[in-house]
Parts: sequence; C-alpha cells; structure tokens
Amino acid sequence: MRIIVLGGGVVGVTTAYQLQKDGHEVVLLEKNAQVADETSWGNAGMIAPGHSFVWSSPKAPMTLLKSLVLKDQALRFKLSADPRLYTWSWQFLMECTADKARRNTLLKHRLAAYSQAVLQEVIGEEDLSYDRNDRGILYFHRSQQALDAGIANMRLLESDGQFIKVLGRDEVMALDPALAHAREKIVGAIWCPTDETGDPAKFTHALAGIVARRGGDVRTGTAIIGLETAGDHITGVATDKGMVTGDAYVLALGTSSAGLARTVGISLPIYPIKGYSLTIPVGNQPKPPSVAAVDEHNLVAISRFGDRLRVTATAEFAGYDKSHKPADFAFMKKVTQEIYPEGADYDRAEMWAGLRPMTPTNLPFFGRRQLDNLYLNTGHGHIGWTMSHGSARITADLIAGRTPAIPMDGLVA
Repeated sequence: MRIIVLGGGVVGVTTAYQLQKDGHEVVLLEKNAQVADETSWGNAGMIAPGHSFVWSSPKAPMTLLKSLVLKDQALRFKLSADPRLYTWSWQFLMECTADKARRNTLLKHRLAAYSQAVLQEVIGEEDLSYDRNDRGILYFHRSQQALDAGIANMRLLESDGQFIKVLGRDEVMALDPALAHAREKIVGAIWCPTDETGDPAKFTHALAGIVARRGGDVRTGTAIIGLETAGDHITGVATDKGMVTGDAYVLALGTSSAGLARTVGISLPIYPIKGYSLTIPVGNQPKPPSVAAVDEHNLVAISRFGDRLRVTATAEFAGYDKSHKPADFAFMKKVTQEIYPEGADYDRAEMWAGLRPMTPTNLPFFGRRQLDNLYLNTGHGHIGWTMSHGSARITADLIAGRTPAIPMDGLVA
C-alpha cells in the first residue's frame, strides 16, 4: 500500500520506518524544514519505562491549584481564554483518582517497556548514531522520607517487570562520581539500570535518512492544509505543495492532531502542555555527569548527549504559546549547577520551550475512528521518545491486520 504519514516528529518517522519494513510505499509530510524540529528536538531524551507514572494522579489537582499562586510548582496552570483548556483540564482531573492513576500507569509502562524492546531491535539492525547512554537513570531523593515514598511508588512498576535497584548515598556516588559535590544533598536513589538516554532529534534525523535512502518520500517544508474525504474514506491530503493521495493515512501530528481531526469529525482530547529545556555544552568542564538523573524533589531531569547536557523541567498548562524568557529557566539552571558545578559551561546554555501532546489519561491514541483508512498514532505526552518505537510497530500491525505483540485492551478504544 501507499501510506501517507502526517507528521515528521519521532513518532511519525518511526512509523514511516516500520511501515517501510512491512513493504509499504511511504510518504511522510512535515511542515518544518527538517524532521524532529519541534517537540522531538528539545525533550529530556530519556527512554524511561522507569518513569512511566502518569501526571493525572491524586496529587495533581492540588499542585495545579497551588500553581496559581506559587510559581515553583512542577505542574503549572495558566489562566487562558481558550475554552478547550478548561474542557481538557476537567477531563484530566477526572483521571486523577488513585484507581485510574494506577491503571493508566500500568498501561503506560506496558507500552513503554515494549517500545524500548522495539528500539533495541532497530538499533541492532541499523547504523544509528544518537549519543546513546545505556547506563540507566538515577531517580534520586533528598530526604529519607521522600526516598521511602519513591520506593513504595516504584513497587508498582516493579510488579509489572521493571528492574529497580535502591542505592544508598555511597552507591550513588560510586555510580556517578560527578555527583560528589551534591553528596550531602542526596540521601539515596532508585536506579533503573535498563533505562537509557539518547538525543531523539539526532535519532529521528538518522532514521529519516534511512527511510529516504530506501525509497521513502520524506517531504519536509510541506504544510498540511486539510483532509479530503468521500463518505467514511480519506481521498487525499491538501498541502501547500498540492494534493497528496494514498491508500491509508497515519495521523502523527502531535499537538496539531486534534485540530486536523476535528475537521473530519473526530474528537481527540489532546492539548499542548508546555515544557522547558536547556541544552548546555560540556566544554572543558572536568566533571560532567556520566549517568542520567532526575532530581525527584525539584523534578529536574538531566541527560548527557555526548558533549552536551540536556536539562528539562516544568509542565505548564498554557495553550499553544511557546514563548519563553530567561527567568523561566533560572530555577532548573540553578538546580543543575548546584548538583554538577563542574559539569558544563552554564553561561552558554541554549533555551527552548515546546509543546507536549497530552491526553487526560497520559496514553496515546491508536487505531481508527469514523474513517476507515485513517489510523491514529498520536497523543504521547511527555514520553513520546520512550513510546514512539512500540507505537510505530503497533500502528504497522494494525494496518496489516496483525495482532500487536502486547495486549491492546485499554490502549485502543
């Protein structure tokens, strides 16, 4: 079949790759000058099944309420004139019960763990350079009480097969000596040795190159204007470069998916949640981190991509606004500099803000709705890099009429 993939982020490109492996002719449409130029560019780069906990938890409503007054909250709610923000936020709050949080977390972990397994297959078959680090991720805590609570929470993922190891302060320092300066601030950590990191933009560029070299049509600089339909069938995609037609279509447009879907009568509760990141050159600094880490007290994530650090923090309910100012990054920079004072050239930090395509459940959408040749693969939220590989394989399976390798109950409506 000739399949048109709408969107050139990591989800769209991995989907195109899996479809091409199945023997399909693929055309990928991306409005930007290159793939991975939006959300896939600036995220934490963590392949982290060990961090599969959903944001829609019992603690979230109070955190969002506090954020109206306090500006140091990990989740922030910004008042807006957009009515969709309030509709989506109500749906999000309805998922914030203990039972739903547990269910959604286990579903998310199932997909994340499967996706990591698919990634291992891909990198075993292809020559891909993307600053991979497979030394795991440290989730460290600053008090014994917080560490004990973190261990208790992590038992849920452990019950689903996640390998964890609890480390005391000395073991943390031994694993990554770059944390020595923060020794007295860290009580201990949960180490997920099978988690890993890598630059998602570099990966996506490299994979798109493979798709193109094998005959795939990767069309960057091509804006999607709308979908043409006849009955319950898509007949083509209108773009600023003309009509593009195929036998099937995959919607992988991230935060733009909901708007395009609405034009053909499909309602997808996907809303943008803004995240912030810093990309900092290591330079000649002598003690950059060698293991990715999350400061669980401040919810600041730090990954090393070769000669750069990627630091991410904050989730802001602020609509489609991607604007930012230096003050937005001051806290995450301060935390990172305190932990790794000789870890990077902090004065050369590059600021970035982007939009995560969040659903109320924190789970993506798969399969078909209303239209018989439009397949969904969208709404991956804050761990799209983690879930993209398995999601791509699942989408290829659904298009082929195969049963996916993991149970899809709870993942396909």
